[in-house]
Amino acid sequence: MRLKDKVILITGSYTGIGKAIAQSCLREGAKVILNGLDHEAGLALYTEIGPEKSSMCTLDITQEGAPEKLVGLAVEKFGSLDAVVNNAALIASSNILDTDSKLFHEVLGVNLVAPMAIIRKALPALKKSKGCVLNIGSINAWGGEPNLLAYSISKGALMTLTRNLGDSLFREFGVRVNQINPGWVLTENEKLKKKEQGMKADWYRDIPDIFAPAKRIFTPEEIAAAALFLLSDESGPVSAQVMDLEQFPMIGRNLPKNWEGSHQS
Repeated sequence: MRLKDKVILITGSYTGIGKAIAQSCLREGAKVILNGLDHEAGLALYTEIGPEKSSMCTLDITQEGAPEKLVGLAVEKFGSLDAVVNNAALIASSNILDTDSKLFHEVLGVNLVAPMAIIRKALPALKKSKGCVLNIGSINAWGGEPNLLAYSISKGALMTLTRNLGDSLFREFGVRVNQINPGWVLTENEKLKKKEQGMKADWYRDIPDIFAPAKRIFTPEEIAAAALFLLSDESGPVSAQVMDLEQFPMIGRNLPKNWEGSHQS
């Protein structure tokens, strides 16, 4: 097993990409600390996994003392901590006209400040285990969309944090730090959000190839497969790297000749 007996803390793991990463880690022999805000969803997942291989902590990662609670739970329950997956995120639609200071700080708090705080608190344990950190970013880190201003900025900053710590922490302590930037992923929340926006229930079955050359978008399990590589010893000394998981180049994309304009679904 690729993650046998490793203890992994995964924020935002009650649903979506985080849940898929947790389930993949478990299949590879890991023990997981689950976290999220939807307590019922978390309890269902925890009940499915069982107390021998998991523990759960329902809390907002920005609240005071959250990093201490999460890291403390891992060490108290399983005696060590081998990896942190910073997956929890706040996705808020906003542009330059409606991104006020309050919203901006809220988005940065969840997507940047809290992950850094968790890394700081986890560092003593990760130093002992020569562990690693995996940050889940977004392809929006490269510029983003006009209506995802605050979110895009936060993910760009997270990418800089990853490259900076991936170098300094690996050199000094042997702790690797990497990041995955997913493209468009078919999570349950994404299905619901698009339906609420007026799209048909099975909108994801008919996606124009301008947005997805494969005519489908990623599954959470496909993101989790990449996460397993970066969390496992198979990735060796890989650190300070950002893996873009998208179907087309983020820079220098060749658009169809009949494509006029540019927009993101």
